[in-house]
Amino acid sequence: MKLVVVSAGLSVPSSTRLLADRLAAAVGRQAGTPVEVEVVELRDLAVEIAHNFTNGFPGRNLAAAQEAVSGADGVIAVTPVFTASYSGLFKSFFDVLDKDALAGKPVLIAATGGTARHSLVLEHALRPMFAYLRAVVVPTGVYAASEDWGAEGLEGRIERAAGELAALMQGLRRSVPEQPEVLPVVPFAEQLARLAAG
Repeated sequence: MKLVVVSAGLSVPSSTRLLADRLAAAVGRQAGTPVEVEVVELRDLAVEIAHNFTNGFPGRNLAAAQEAVSGADGVIAVTPVFTASYSGLFKSFFDVLDKDALAGKPVLIAATGGTARHSLVLEHALRPMFAYLRAVVVPTGVYAASEDWGAEGLEGRIERAAGELAALMQGLRRSVPEQPEVLPVVPFAEQLARLAAG
């Protein structure tokens, strides 16, 4: 299975990349089969993304990143919070992807920020964007504020989200319940005739 991690962290070292790496490692532990992980660092693609907007063509590295996302069995997308939303670089990368690149693809969304007050960015910004791109977004998103690192709770959220992504990547489905027996439809006039005769 191939997992592509898209990290929009700008600093080195980056808490965004740290969260991305922890999520990828957790997916690897829970998948039960070998997982090939490829990391796309958007910081290194910023110039090529900008050029793609102005000339309509991706550079070599951006094209390779686009191909990696399109060919992945699952994607982890992690952004720092800028002005109560995802970063412009993060959004720009997904803007230059092929419109069908994420259709039906399992995606785990995550974000980092300085305060827990921005945790709703997962629900009001990331989840709607990936729903628009027709991705299958796992139920558990992971937000890590500065105070979450080393605190109780973050590892549990990482493991739960990673388990959901691993299950979707493997194509595990809950068994579909048996359909109830469908009774034949009897026209109303016939039902009345039977009642009158009986």
